[in-house]
Amino acid sequence: MDIFGYLFDALTPFNLMLALVGVILGTVIGALPGLSATMAVAVLVPFTFTMDPAGGLIALGAIYTGAIYGGAYAAILVNTPGTPSAIATTFDGFPMAKRGDGGLAISLATLASVAGGIVGALALLLLAPPLAKVALAFGPAEYFWLAIFGLTLIATLSVGNTLKGLIGACIGLFLSMIGVAVVGGDVRYTLDMQRFLAGVDLTSAIIGLYCVPVILDLVASPDPHLKPAGTGGLRLGESAAHTLKRWGNVLRSSVIGTVIGILPGAGGSIAGLVSYSEARRSSHAPESFGKGNPDGVIATEAANNATVGGGFIPTLVLGIPGTPPDAIIMGALLVQGIKIGPTLFTSDGNVVYTFIWGLLIATLLMLPVGLVIGRYAYRFIIKVPKGLLAPTVALLTIIGAFAIHSNVDDAQLMVCLGIFAWVLNRYGFQPSPIVLGLVLGSIAEQGFVQTYLIGAASGRLPEMFFNRPISLGIIAAAVLTVFVPLWSDWRARRRSGAGPTADSPSPVTAKIRSRDLPAMGFAVLFIGLAVAIWAGASGMSMLGAVFPKTIALALLVFSGLLIVQNLRRAGRARLSLTFAAGSSRRVALAVIMLGWVFVIPALGFLMTSLMAFAAIMVIADYDRPAARVWVIWGIFGAAICTVFWWLMANVLLLRMPTGIVF
Repeated sequence: MDIFGYLFDALTPFNLMLALVGVILGTVIGALPGLSATMAVAVLVPFTFTMDPAGGLIALGAIYTGAIYGGAYAAILVNTPGTPSAIATTFDGFPMAKRGDGGLAISLATLASVAGGIVGALALLLLAPPLAKVALAFGPAEYFWLAIFGLTLIATLSVGNTLKGLIGACIGLFLSMIGVAVVGGDVRYTLDMQRFLAGVDLTSAIIGLYCVPVILDLVASPDPHLKPAGTGGLRLGESAAHTLKRWGNVLRSSVIGTVIGILPGAGGSIAGLVSYSEARRSSHAPESFGKGNPDGVIATEAANNATVGGGFIPTLVLGIPGTPPDAIIMGALLVQGIKIGPTLFTSDGNVVYTFIWGLLIATLLMLPVGLVIGRYAYRFIIKVPKGLLAPTVALLTIIGAFAIHSNVDDAQLMVCLGIFAWVLNRYGFQPSPIVLGLVLGSIAEQGFVQTYLIGAASGRLPEMFFNRPISLGIIAAAVLTVFVPLWSDWRARRRSGAGPTADSPSPVTAKIRSRDLPAMGFAVLFIGLAVAIWAGASGMSMLGAVFPKTIALALLVFSGLLIVQNLRRAGRARLSLTFAAGSSRRVALAVIMLGWVFVIPALGFLMTSLMAFAAIMVIADYDRPAARVWVIWGIFGAAICTVFWWLMANVLLLRMPTGIVF
């Protein structure tokens, strides 16, 4: 049968229902921080064993693609990536929501996600065997340079604070080294604590670094969390016109997502970061990225959804899963008795092509599903009072961090990292470079060490790093990403004849007039951290020590340069404390969240959640409503805590801490 003939098999009422239900479930799960696509697919795999193979795969594929898309909701509305793939969506999505364009951002994310998903699914349908060879062409050197390419996004995220961004990236790279070394097996920087042997969990860290600071700031003032939309609704017509006008961005990002999705281990987070970087590089207004530029949302969402189809290419053709959900779905295929490999498209063509068409249909269904959910989600978030919104979001962060491994340690680490990120953020150290380093650290280290070993053993070390065609292409793209915006800014200033005038400050007075003592204090602290990293690496094997020592040296240099930069600034030194407004509420909330996660093992999850929810309600409320309203809020809070506890214990079957109550 021709491959297009299998379309009718995918269009049966039962398969359409599976695709629709899968997209809805995936979108809802992806929108909840910590409840990732991997968890959604893993939990629901057993239900597919009683279905025919094609129908079961359609359900799993629909859940997977829906979860990747659903991460955009939390990224846009609460500045927390629902899934790691939506990291870069926060850069412009949340600023858009803050100024009242949240509906537009959700519409753009939906349209871009559908477009990217279609490109990835079509590539899987039409080009799977030849594109699978791309994965085989990537060696350790290419993965290393791909990670470095992702790190060049720091130049975008740290405009005006490049040194602080580089320091943040070094901190993230250090966090990625905690645990067992990816090459060599050395146990590093665990402080002799068993909880750190598995390293710092990426999802927990992302929730903490992004979401906890947002919650702390949320309770600091009576201002609304998001500005109500002045034009109302999702502004579908405006978003469709903007997406069509930026078709080049959509297509480029979709292709990037498909190609990176083919690479085992890369995934949607790297695809989103790379496509975001390329969108900024090719933009006529690169300085607007990070401040609410719609093109940033389009680039990220088109890319991360394209990785779904791209990731299935090596999974089905080579038996090499690109991401954890791909591995789970491959396992489901094996359970069904389907042999993975190049012959799959001929021996079991009816199953695989029906599944691919079902994935394409599920992607199309994301459009109506996403717009309906997005419309009500945006209205709901705007209308919910802070007395309910703040504790609910806090509860979701605790649940998201805990549910990954059923481990309270992850929730404790999440809160501690979040408070640390909020303090750093007060002094210009943004969380995004830290997350970048954490996401790309293991990939960069593994590629670097393996390339170094191969090059040193063969006597071709420079050639291994700098003389491979794909590596040279990635290096060129990284250089362009960093220097083209700088060159464009220089040309623009030169054309405008910028220089000191009566209305513009001279180069001396244009400097920051006071030295930033807290920044210098942090720089000294980070120098101490660099020394500790170097000292800790001294007792390791060469394989385990080479990357930590490199990062320690980089952190030492960047921290020293930050001190020199501050010392050279004109004017007197100042202590720029910025804790003024709402500081007591922030501190109270931080204390409650710390107490919450550390008391869970003693009192149980449900009891501690009820107590913390009530306390945060009091902290977040500025309106002092009537007693009747407090009672209603209390009932809602108790219901929310109880429902989530029941779902985790009885549906997700997580191992819950019992404590003395629940």
